[in-house]
Amino acid sequence: MRSIVITCIFVLAVLAAVAQKGSVKGFVYDKADGEGVPFATVKVEGTETGATADDHGFFYIPNLLEGKYTLSVSYVGYTKKTVDVEVKKGATVNLKIYIESQSVELENVEISAEKQQSRTETRVSVTSVTSLDIKRLPTVGGEPDIAQYLQVLPGVISTGDQGGQIVIRGGTPIQTKFLLDGITIYNPFHSIGLFSVYETDIIKNVDVYTGGFPSQYGGRISAVVDVTTRDGNRKKFSGKVGASPFMAHALLEIPIVKLKEDKNTSASLILNSKVSYLDQSSKALYKYAGKEGLPFSFYDFYGKLSVSTGQGSKFNVTGFNFRDLATYNAANYLWNTFGVGANFLAVPKNSNLYFNTHVSYSQYEIKLQEADGLDRRSMIGGFDIGMDFAYYIRQGELKYGLSIEGTQTQLSFVNQYAQKFAQNQNTTDLGVYVTFHKYVKKFVIEAGGRLQYFGKISSISPEPRLSMKYNVNEYVRLKLATGMYSQNFISTKSDRDVVNLFTGFITGTSEAPADATGKLYDKVRNMQRSVHGIFGIELELPKNINVNIEPYYKYFWRLLNINRFKQFNSDPNYMIETGHAYGLDLMAKWEWKGLYLYGTYSLAWVTRNDGKQTYAPHFDRRHNTNLMAVYTFGKKKDYEVSARWNFGTGFPFTKTQSFYENLDFSGGINTDYTSTNGSLGILYDNEINGGRLPAYHRLDIGFKKIFNIKEKVKIELTASVSNAYNRNNIFYFDRVRFTRVNQLPVIPSLSMSIAF
Repeated sequence: MRSIVITCIFVLAVLAAVAQKGSVKGFVYDKADGEGVPFATVKVEGTETGATADDHGFFYIPNLLEGKYTLSVSYVGYTKKTVDVEVKKGATVNLKIYIESQSVELENVEISAEKQQSRTETRVSVTSVTSLDIKRLPTVGGEPDIAQYLQVLPGVISTGDQGGQIVIRGGTPIQTKFLLDGITIYNPFHSIGLFSVYETDIIKNVDVYTGGFPSQYGGRISAVVDVTTRDGNRKKFSGKVGASPFMAHALLEIPIVKLKEDKNTSASLILNSKVSYLDQSSKALYKYAGKEGLPFSFYDFYGKLSVSTGQGSKFNVTGFNFRDLATYNAANYLWNTFGVGANFLAVPKNSNLYFNTHVSYSQYEIKLQEADGLDRRSMIGGFDIGMDFAYYIRQGELKYGLSIEGTQTQLSFVNQYAQKFAQNQNTTDLGVYVTFHKYVKKFVIEAGGRLQYFGKISSISPEPRLSMKYNVNEYVRLKLATGMYSQNFISTKSDRDVVNLFTGFITGTSEAPADATGKLYDKVRNMQRSVHGIFGIELELPKNINVNIEPYYKYFWRLLNINRFKQFNSDPNYMIETGHAYGLDLMAKWEWKGLYLYGTYSLAWVTRNDGKQTYAPHFDRRHNTNLMAVYTFGKKKDYEVSARWNFGTGFPFTKTQSFYENLDFSGGINTDYTSTNGSLGILYDNEINGGRLPAYHRLDIGFKKIFNIKEKVKIELTASVSNAYNRNNIFYFDRVRFTRVNQLPVIPSLSMSIAF
């Protein structure tokens, strides 16, 4: 009680002091299209006071003495702009600042947003990615995609080119939260594994948290991928169309109410679609695919309406529908996802507080139709309603918010023991969080916590979070992060499945789980938990050389899965495990004139313990390396060559002891086993995943040429070769057919796009 009183007195004293001074706040916009410029630097000339804009382009500079000031606004690739303001006691100056883009070399910019962020934010285990970053990567099939770029980030691996999964620092896909404009995406990757549902051309920013993520994110125990899209061109009608051997896509940006700098209201509409025809084009272009071609097809549709009013307040409505079809080993996979969401960002005129109200609903359904009749179906749908607040203070901010999530899941399947599993349930969860961020001299601290309530299992999860950074000097920074995390979602895909395109979802249950020995546990263990510990060193060396080193440890002290050992109706439906993921991630990059070099190395160990034995899941890769080089040249910088090489040691697999004939005795004692043809039975080794597959390595190269037609039309030609030296990388071994199945071979591609 005493601590609460002291805190209240301190807050009131701070508020009283602030009232004697003034402040400046506003938004930084791109003059060409009215899009907010995230992370632009706004500095008060002649002082050390300033601010970095957030991902909306919003900035706030408090505690300014009464008087006249000049603000300097800068961002890489934009012309520096100055703005004169007059601050009065107890008043807030509201600004809308428009800056113009220009061609500028990185080394000529004294202050970049990235450097400013690295000094004033903790930035532990998080990488911010833009559409320009994604387009640097040599493309697979001529189409840049976040699914391909994620794989070059430290701590991230893909288990395969065809139907592979993205695994982030030992966390399975269900343990990573994927967001699109704040809407949950339950399955963000198409069946072929090379493409996601996110469209590169409309991406504004992607924050990839590989661990230690802040308290505004809840409901997952490993990682977060948060994708934010642009609001669209508010000044002129524009768009882009393109085609490659893999797909065709079209983007339109329509200014419904055109932006005028002296007006407060504007509105824009983004419409985007892409259609894959690889199942047809591969028959003619890629002979290795055979007469049937590559059995993958999909289509995506996305739309976003954005209305801006007042001093930066805006209202967005987002909708999407993604569909997928794959035929794999005589089985048909069909999935469909759709969602809709709205958010309202309000910026009160004379306050250092702004808040964002959001509401969304998304649904994912998948069906698997197999020749043996063991069909599977899963559906998950959920709503999310909440509010997020940000209260700005000098060199810091206080964030807090709450959300209510409701989820419905349906699942039905039959396992290999002919035991049927079905579930249809609803649950409502509640989350509240608070985060205090402060930058004082050389220290940056972000402390907070989250309180998560899971209605289905009536459990509360208190989750403290802490992130810190110490700026040793201009070149060296030390950082750390830790926290507790929980989730209530379970995937039907086992950690032991090497190839399984079917991903079913269920929520926690009140049933008692068991371990592999059959030991029952109390239902309170149904809430999955983890603890993260991360330490980091950032080196910002001269000549634009940046190095980041992060050792990490994740302890998954409660993991809940479908009981894969269930043979009888009386057996528990769920089983419990524990897990560990630990290792070291290294990233280095260098940019000089037109040359960009980037490299990552990950050393990792991942284990699971089911109560019977400790084993490595199939995605445990000990060493993983990515090297990338990009060179842009020509008088107009309209040529680009790029290369990416990936090396990874082999994934684990369970060895085969022997084969036997599995006879069908459905006829009872009258079955004539001497003439009955049985199926092939497999006797597996007792040690789970005791073997290792061969190492994986692949080289991708690309070439790009840009043709500028007048000033409004740009044609881009891209030639690429994936797996350039045709490495036969193993995907898995089909034990029944006794054949080796490889990843994709060499794939040449030529694509073209027209932007207007």
